[in-house]
Amino acid sequence: MNLKSNLIFTLYTIYGILLKGISGQYPLVQNMTVTEGGTANLTCRVEYNDNTSLQWSNPAQQTLFFGDKKALRDNRIELVHASWSELTISISDVTLSDEGMYTCSLFTMPVRTAKAYLTVLGVPEKPEIDGLTKPAMEGDHITLTCMTQGSKPAADLRWFRNEKEIKGAKEVNASGKTFTVRSSLQLHVDRNDDGVAYTCKVDHVALTQTPQQATEVLEVHYAPRVDIIHSLAVPQEGQYLKLECVSKGNPSPDPVKWTKDGGELPDLDRMIVEGRELTFTSLNKTDNGTYRCEAGNHLGTSSAEYVLYVYDAPTTPPPSTTPPLHPIPPDPTALLGTHASDPTVTGNRDPNAVGQHGTDHALIGGVVAVVVFVTLCLIIVLGRYLARHKGTYLTNEAKGADDAPDADTAIINAEGNHAHAEEKKEYFI
Repeated sequence: MNLKSNLIFTLYTIYGILLKGISGQYPLVQNMTVTEGGTANLTCRVEYNDNTSLQWSNPAQQTLFFGDKKALRDNRIELVHASWSELTISISDVTLSDEGMYTCSLFTMPVRTAKAYLTVLGVPEKPEIDGLTKPAMEGDHITLTCMTQGSKPAADLRWFRNEKEIKGAKEVNASGKTFTVRSSLQLHVDRNDDGVAYTCKVDHVALTQTPQQATEVLEVHYAPRVDIIHSLAVPQEGQYLKLECVSKGNPSPDPVKWTKDGGELPDLDRMIVEGRELTFTSLNKTDNGTYRCEAGNHLGTSSAEYVLYVYDAPTTPPPSTTPPLHPIPPDPTALLGTHASDPTVTGNRDPNAVGQHGTDHALIGGVVAVVVFVTLCLIIVLGRYLARHKGTYLTNEAKGADDAPDADTAIINAEGNHAHAEEKKEYFI
């Protein structure tokens, strides 16, 4: 029984050794990627080798190295390391034609091989920008085209307006193993494009350290625009005033022209023109008017106007900032009376208080309203009184006629009634 077990263990051990020897004699390689102009190192390893030679061959099946023996006359190909378990070679100054499948062979019976693919990246050339006209005119439509050649795989082109990325139209064309890439940018030129840098950058896997890019600065010519800046918000007599004519155009509209009310400046002794500035050394009422600044270049002319109105100088002298040498104590009575009647005397006027004229108007309106109301009340009372005492009043002759049959009797009756006249008196109020 033990003999049988030992025999089985021995067979399994021999089988494991044979299996390890067979699997360990397969060459191991890796795919490589290198940038055009760089160096590629190709390594072939064997875990278990019974003194069998290793060999590297190129995509054309030309032997490069057999062991440590160089077989192909190419100065770019060098031996790095050669042993029974490893064969490493290098290819310098790699070109696109070096790309392909490389084979490592282990000369056993039968021959065992492993294949490694060498990928060569084509480096894109520095881009070029075409279509830029110098100078461009405001309102023009131009097309900027950026192109780069020699990339593999195809490169990507990106546009930037100063530092902000903008989108262009991309076009890719194959040329052998490499690609030519173009990107177009449509522009409607305005004055805001003057001095703007348009940059085309190339993005590619082969560009790891030095990105390729091209930049063009756009020059735009445009007619000027003019504005006037004044140094005083409320100009007053005797003050100093400066008007500045700010004009922006390309080419620069220099010099500028100043006029007043459509004519020449009247007083050049007080009105001083220096470049773009008009200065009034001391304002007076005669300076009132419309001042015009005009500037132009070969593309057009522009102007701006400023209406000057000189206000009266303030008549109230400013308060003295120097304290009196001998201060006089204030009179409390005078202070109270002054503060109540004229707040400006003490200088403690409430900025939110209603003015004196506003108070007088309110008082007058109140008095008028009271008078009107009292008058209406009297009219109503008198009207009611008269309506209450309204009646019929007869003369003495009329009273006698009520009971008499004829006119003579009525007269006699009337005379008889005179005796009672003193007894019947009526009073009118």
